[in-house]
Amino acid sequence: MAGPIFVDTWGWLALGHRRDAHHHKVKECFESRQQRREMIHTSDYVLDELITLLFRRERAAEAEEFIDGLFAEQVAGKLQIHRVTPERFMLALEMRRRLRDKPLISFTDLSSVVIMNELGIKEVLRQDEHFVHVGMRFEKIP
Repeated sequence: MAGPIFVDTWGWLALGHRRDAHHHKVKECFESRQQRREMIHTSDYVLDELITLLFRRERAAEAEEFIDGLFAEQVAGKLQIHRVTPERFMLALEMRRRLRDKPLISFTDLSSVVIMNELGIKEVLRQDEHFVHVGMRFEKIP
């Protein structure tokens, strides 16, 4: 499958950390999407998680450089960063209530699901199975 892809926190971390076991696969995925000019999507909530983790795990200069690179991609039109609006927040909260039997799915993941549904995005770059568990036929990449 190819087309727009949503990148979760794990995908950004794997891309930015050369020693990550999945770095090369994730980098190949990004490069092939960019060559085909397929839009890459993420959210402000995902970036919230990412920035927190980067500054815990990496040197500050490396974390800043990676984040600056993401915003440069946005300015270049290669990345869309979607805001979790009050309406999206409420839809994610409704989903949280419906999926009370799945407490390990984070609210950030649920807000991402809302955005993906709204935009018709079916592929998500992430490691865990939470997007599969919501039962909306998302495909986990890689």
